[in-house]
Amino acid sequence: MMRISETVKHLIIINAIMFIGTLAIGGGNLFYEWFAMYFPQNDAFKPWQIITHMFMHGGAMHILFNMFALWMFGSPVEQVLGFKRFLFLYISAGLGAVLFQVGFYYFQYLPNYNALLESGLSSESIKQMLTNNETIAGVTKFQVSMLKDIYQAYNASMVGASGCIMGILAAFGMMNPEAKLMMIFLPIPIKAKYFIPGIIILDVISAISGQSFFSPSNTAYMAHVGGAITGFIIMWYWKRTQFNKNRWDL
Repeated sequence: MMRISETVKHLIIINAIMFIGTLAIGGGNLFYEWFAMYFPQNDAFKPWQIITHMFMHGGAMHILFNMFALWMFGSPVEQVLGFKRFLFLYISAGLGAVLFQVGFYYFQYLPNYNALLESGLSSESIKQMLTNNETIAGVTKFQVSMLKDIYQAYNASMVGASGCIMGILAAFGMMNPEAKLMMIFLPIPIKAKYFIPGIIILDVISAISGQSFFSPSNTAYMAHVGGAITGFIIMWYWKRTQFNKNRWDL
């Protein structure tokens, strides 16, 4: 069995503590209110959620699957990069995940929000209806339709280390392009250089179409894409400079 690396071990411990805290404190809701990542236009959003959501999970299977992937791919990547570079890659991929997912939400939100303002609704009334999920007097069917279109984005919350792990997976694939990987639901060995781009393409399709292939329907697909692309860019840059001028020595 592969030996778990030190940084990966500590990341798993932090995730486990946060998961236990979610279950034990506030009936499962308090940690979500504090630490899940909310849409920035929502009053529930707090700046620290940009980091803390990476250590939150939505259920036992969610955290088990992510921590297994972190151990499986994170340990060999850390052994090559060292803990400083590995941690930088991990957090950066998580931030890239936020950037892509929130950007996707804004892409869905802004056109309809601006149209609602132009239709005569105030920003306060729009926020009130999106928060309470109730319409106010005088709202037209057309306005209700636009409110429904942006309700999900406005009230979206994001939790999980998946974006971070996708960045680590991208790094693993660049280090081991010929390594053969398999999905639990598709037990066919596929080389990493084909497997990882394939996963990213499926996530993009799922985000645009709303059709889930292997993940729950509420998965933040663009977060996966953002994490993987961020990991790829960082590894490409480090490989290009050969870890010389910009290396992270232990």
